Amino acid sequence: MGGVFDLSDSIAVVAGGAGLIGTALCEGLADHGATVVVADAAAERGEEIADELGDHAEFLRVDVTDEDSVVEMVETVLDRHGRIDAFVNCSYPRNENYGQRYEDVTADDWRENIDLHLNSYFVAAHAVSRAMMDQNDGGSIVNFGSTYGIQAPDFSVYEGTEMTSPVEYAAIKGGVLNLTRYMASYLGEYGVRVNSISPGGVFDDQHPEFVDRYEERTPLGRMATPEDFEGAVVYLASDASGYVTGHNLVVDGGWTIC
Repeated sequence: MGGVFDLSDSIAVVAGGAGLIGTALCEGLADHGATVVVADAAAERGEEIADELGDHAEFLRVDVTDEDSVVEMVETVLDRHGRIDAFVNCSYPRNENYGQRYEDVTADDWRENIDLHLNSYFVAAHAVSRAMMDQNDGGSIVNFGSTYGIQAPDFSVYEGTEMTSPVEYAAIKGGVLNLTRYMASYLGEYGVRVNSISPGGVFDDQHPEFVDRYEERTPLGRMATPEDFEGAVVYLASDASGYVTGHNLVVDGGWTIC
């Protein structure tokens, strides 16, 4: 394949690889030559994705909210492949009450969702980064933030629907972005690059009124597809971004400029 975007001989682990966005990211990384580890708690879907990607992909079951499970995943990848070149943190753990209106969120639900999501991002990135610190040429970590980690929600797009933007989400994704900057600063001397991607809203059969309002407010006139993030992840995982760290790459169709 060749070129700065070539990921041949690279080992890329995607946490949340069986999810809506994660599936596309696994495909994009594999298309550019990486050996992809689809890491997820959804075994059946994860195995299916790995099979579709062929010989250069495998599934590993991991519960990102369980530190022992994360450590075991890292150790398994190192045992099988000897290294981790790229790690993508795009899992989306949450409890059964997640998504409630601001008025209805309890302190217990707040704490649980912060723990499940933000803390799991730290645990996974921390475990992977410690492995990368021992590698001669470091590695690349990509955390998934959100446009709502850098600006407040526009609640008008949810009017007439039962949808909202959860208050926990804003705190979680804001935390992910500054965690990324911290790690980039600390790990730079080891050659470990840490960046984030902040996606705009992804179409997933949401309420038609929401979709219409969202698209009207977005300069490119549409919601994102999971495939819209493939190029960003390949860029940040590859040598094409060799001098990029601590950066938040916004992929939102222009949502945040309005």
